Amino acid sequence: MSMTDPIADMLTRIRNAMRARQNEIIIPSSTVKVEIAKILKEEGYLKEASPFKDKSRSFIKIQLKYNSAKKSAITNIKRISKPGLRKYVGNDEIPRVLNGLGISIVSTSKGLMTDRKAREIGIGGELVCTVY
Repeated sequence: MSMTDPIADMLTRIRNAMRARQNEIIIPSSTVKVEIAKILKEEGYLKEASPFKDKSRSFIKIQLKYNSAKKSAITNIKRISKPGLRKYVGNDEIPRVLNGLGISIVSTSKGLMTDRKAREIGIGGELVCTVY
């Protein structure tokens, strides 16, 4: 089975693991996925995200975050720009997720960053996904 959208696969694995109340998942690694995981951790949606190597392949170990009532830190995580339909936005068109309560991850010429940071710098890019 060939994978056409590894980022969507990553988001789906996180979504499924949260629904199943798992504490951690291991996904195949890529530079972009490591960046996305790092942003999700910085923004408080994940407990931990650490890349590691097993033999010749790279993986990311992701520890999911729940509150005391076992409610997941992520309510919704959604892929916006897909390989078949890319979604690009200018810096003035970056959407606010839940009036700023959630985040969008934007792939810019300066790397992956949150919608907030992209607005600060004043650059647009490809809308990768939204999280809240």
